[in-house]
Parts: sequence; structure tokens; C-alpha cells
Amino acid sequence: MSWDEKSFLEKLEGTHQFPDSYTFKFIVKPEYKAQVESLLPGAEVKLKASSGNKYVSVTLSRMMQSSRDVIQVYKEANKIEGIIAL
Repeated sequence: MSWDEKSFLEKLEGTHQFPDSYTFKFIVKPEYKAQVESLLPGAEVKLKASSGNKYVSVTLSRMMQSSRDVIQVYKEANKIEGIIAL
């Protein structure tokens, strides 16, 4: 994942007042779905398979304590093979 962490942190802090509910959305191959779900234990999870079932969209929503906590989730997600963060 190539992104400007400082800029993202500023955007998060400008659009959220933490603690706040935050929604993450990722696309992965089905075999990595469980890894994505394990990023946020206790999160509300929504799954949607692609039309050809080659990929699954995983939406995770949970109360986050800070913008740095959000960034940490993205950093952990980046370790999952082939993940796409939306």
C-alpha cells in the first residue's frame, strides 16, 4: 500500500471525532477472507462475492478509539496477500 500516512492521518482527524465508528472495505480472494475478518475482532462484518466468485468484498465496521488505530488496521491489512483497500 503506497500512501502518505501523514496526509491520511490529517484527513481522518478532519472528518472524524474519535472515538467514532469507522468502516473499512477490502477486496481479497476468498481464501484470505478470514484473515481480513480477524483484523477487527467484534466488528460488524458484511461480505459480498464478486460475480465470478474470484474475489470477496469484506466490509468491517467498528468503533475506533483514534485515527492512529485506524491507520494501524490498514498497516496490518497491507500484510495480507493481494488485498485491495477501498
